[in-house]
This record gives sequence, C-alpha cells and structure tokens, in this order.
Amino acid sequence: MGSSCPRAAEPIRRDKVVASDVPGTSGLFEIAFDAPPRGSRRSAESVCAQLRDAILDGRLVPGSRLPGERQSAVFFGVSRNTAARAYARLAVEGLVRPRQGSGTYVAPKQRRPARERFPAPYTPDPRLNSLWSRPELARTLDFWHDGRHAKAPGAGAFLDFRPALVDPRLFPFEIFRRVSARQLRRMELKPPAFKSPQGNQGHFPLRTAIATHIGISRAVVCEPDDVLVTAGAQQGFDILARVLVTPGVTTVAVEDPGYPPMRAAFLAAGAKVVAVPVDAQGLVVDALPTPVQVVCVCPSHQFPFGVSMSAQRRAALLGFARKHGAVIVEDDYDGEFRYDGTPLQALRSTATADDVFYVGTFSKCMLPALRLGFVVAPQWAMRALITAKNCLDWHCPTLTQMAVARFIADGHLARHVRKLRGVYGKRRDLLGEILRSDFPEELSPMQSHYGMHVAAFSTQSRRLERVTDRLLGMNVHLHSFERYFSGAPTSEGLIFGYGAADLQEIEQGLKALRRVL
Repeated sequence: MGSSCPRAAEPIRRDKVVASDVPGTSGLFEIAFDAPPRGSRRSAESVCAQLRDAILDGRLVPGSRLPGERQSAVFFGVSRNTAARAYARLAVEGLVRPRQGSGTYVAPKQRRPARERFPAPYTPDPRLNSLWSRPELARTLDFWHDGRHAKAPGAGAFLDFRPALVDPRLFPFEIFRRVSARQLRRMELKPPAFKSPQGNQGHFPLRTAIATHIGISRAVVCEPDDVLVTAGAQQGFDILARVLVTPGVTTVAVEDPGYPPMRAAFLAAGAKVVAVPVDAQGLVVDALPTPVQVVCVCPSHQFPFGVSMSAQRRAALLGFARKHGAVIVEDDYDGEFRYDGTPLQALRSTATADDVFYVGTFSKCMLPALRLGFVVAPQWAMRALITAKNCLDWHCPTLTQMAVARFIADGHLARHVRKLRGVYGKRRDLLGEILRSDFPEELSPMQSHYGMHVAAFSTQSRRLERVTDRLLGMNVHLHSFERYFSGAPTSEGLIFGYGAADLQEIEQGLKALRRVL
C-alpha cells in the first residue's frame, strides 16, 4: 500500500512542521506531525488520520491550503503517492477539496443547527468569579440584543431605531483615509519610540486636540494633561470604577432609567449600586442616598429620557457632592448635537474640576469602530487612572490616535459635526412631527434639544415589550423604556433613535408602528 520517501534514508520526524504555502498564514504550517515508521504499509492511513484529527478539532481551519504533494517528504515523511492517497481519502470524506492547478484545501464546515448561547438553566462554573455570573450584570451588558427573533425574510429592509447608533453613510471616509495614510507615512519615516507604559495616558497631539474640541463645543476648560485617552467611553467607565470603587464598601448612585453598560462597570467593580429616579428636570437630587461616594449622570441629554438637567438641579448636585465628599461621573455621550435652545455648559468647569470626571467619546461624532474615548479627570486622580489604563491595555492604538488628532486639528471633525447637526436635526423634526400628528392618543414625545434620540411616553397602559417584539418580527428594531430600568419600570414609553435611520426609514418605521398599535 504505502511506501516511504525514496529520497530519504530515514523518515523525517519532528514535533512541528513549518514553511508551507498556506495562504493567509504567512507560509506557516505549524501542525505537530508524527511521521509513519519507515517501510510501514499504513503510511497513508497515518497521514490521513492525523490530518483528519487536525481538521475536526479546528487546528486546520476551513480554507487552509495543505502542503503540496511534492512537499510530502518535508512535511509528512512519506512519498508523493502516499500523500496523494491520504488526500483522496479525506476528499471522499468531505473534509478537503482539491482545486485544479491550485492545491488541496480544507473544506468549509457543515452548517450546524442553531443553539442557545448558554445551556438552560445556566449554572455558573464554581471556578469562575461569581461576580461575573450575577444576572443583573449580564442583563445590563446584554440590553442591546434581541435574541427572541431572527431577521424576518421578506419583511423588508431592517429599520433600526435603537438609540446611540450612528449613520456610517455620513462619515467622510475618503478624508479620514487620506489623513490616516499621511500619519502612517510619518510612522514609517519616524517609528514611535518604545517607552514604559507608565505615564502613557494617550498621544499628546490627540489630548491637545480633545482639549481644544471640547473647549469649543462643550465649554469644558481643561489642559492636555487633564485628559486620559481610552478605548471608548465604556473603558472610561471601567477605569473609573476600578479606581473609585472599594469592593463592598463604595456606594454608587446611577440614574434610573439609565445607561445599563455604565451601571455594569460599577457592578463589576463590586460597588453597591443604588438607582435614583429621573424626572423632567433630570436626576432627582433629593433622592440621593447618604453616604454615597460616586454619582453617575448624563446632565445634558439624559439617557434614555433625553431631558436636560435644570440649572437648579445642577447646582443642587454640585452642592451635594461638595457637602458629602462625593465625585460626579458626567457622561456627555452626544453633547455635540444641539439643535435649539440655549447652550448647556457641562458640569465640569474650572470651579468643579476637583469634583467631576467628564467622559466623552468619538463613537457618536465619528465612528464606533474607532474605539476611542476620553476622560477629563482631576489631577489628584490622574496617576491612578493611568496605572489602571496601563494595566488593561497599556495604551490605545497609536496610528488611530494620530489620525484622529490630525482629523480634529485640520478642522474635519468640526465640519463633520456641523453636517451631522443639519442631518440629525431634520430627522428629529420629522420624527416629532409624525409622532404628534399620527400618535396623539398613544404617545407623548419628550422635548429634547440635544442628542440622537427622542423618548415618547405612553399615554395608555399597554405592554410595549409585546409591541417591540411584533415590530422586530417586521424588521423594525425599537426599544421600550423597560430595558433601561434597573428595577421595576415606573413609566412606559418608546425610544426612537434617529442616528442610524434616514428620513425615508423613519417614515417606514413609524408606519409599521402605527399598524401594530
């Protein structure tokens, strides 16, 4: 049956084999392979069995190119004919596919039936930190997803009204591509020096650009040394939680309803999280517990109600923080988008710099895929924040930081934000007009001067989660208030994000809502 390699006096034995022509793997074939004994009549079976095991257990991924038959002596210690027989057997089994003039490739995996993400009922493994298995933590991080329905075939285009999403169709990709290419050439001519991660709070030109941008757009007075660059706002919340929370001791107040992933960061750090109600003036300061060490708020455009914190509440919150020695985490996730009304200054100012941590992001004004955000922090906390950031990932990607810094410095971000204000403003106006004209008896939209979504309170008691389930079956993704409360909902309504839905899609989605209601 099989025969040994005619060119080798002894079979080749090795723990690993290297230097194949597998595309996409830089010419590596790092599969441990035991060569058959010299003169064995089962050489083809041995090669076939070892390749089969490597394919089935995932070491050889679908699409991988196997070593050419002429290289069989180098990789398998067998002759070309023996390797050909092994490949032929694997092809009959459907594990590999030969391509004329190209080689032999691992076949695509067969479709497997869909399965639940976790077995039901899910029992956490005792080897895990029990904190990460807490149901309230998993629920807060999973609030974006609706696994109850797949996309309905033939039901039309997918219309997404989830809040905090952006429309990538509006981003100036060509400009950003040119800016990034110039920065890449700079890195080629002068590669960044490797330095200790300690002190690496972000690319200095980016921190300078951030300070300038938020000074103009949000009246936040800060210096580059006050800015920590993060991998999005969520990492900012996580770092703040690591630094400000003593597990089991620190009490953190969050808005209810509020932004679940922010709540999750503090839960994961072991904080005692307390939900505080929100009304038409923002966070109800009188409902804050004592003692409390951290208060998390969205004062400019509360998430998800969209209200702006009144001047009286702002003053009361800052007074509360000073009196009780608490700090404020200010989430200004979409503060660049103001359409009317008087500009609202951020809580962070020169006078409050020691009490307020200001968190911003480029996910809304640019692209979520950039994964860049920032924290403007008091100087007394900066060293600890940098240490925590370095513990997580040392620093954000340098090339991305350089490109975004130049994008801001060249004025592209300011022009892009002005464009988005115009586009989003028209979407907001159309959405409000249709809600007021077509749903006067069912929904009462909240007045909102900022942001990328509108909240509408239900004027009738109804099960809105059933409504959103029906809409999802029609390929319309819409959230109700329910998923944003940490406990039992105290009000009912729907949240209409217009960041990812254009004018035509808004009309189509609201027609679908009309049919369901």
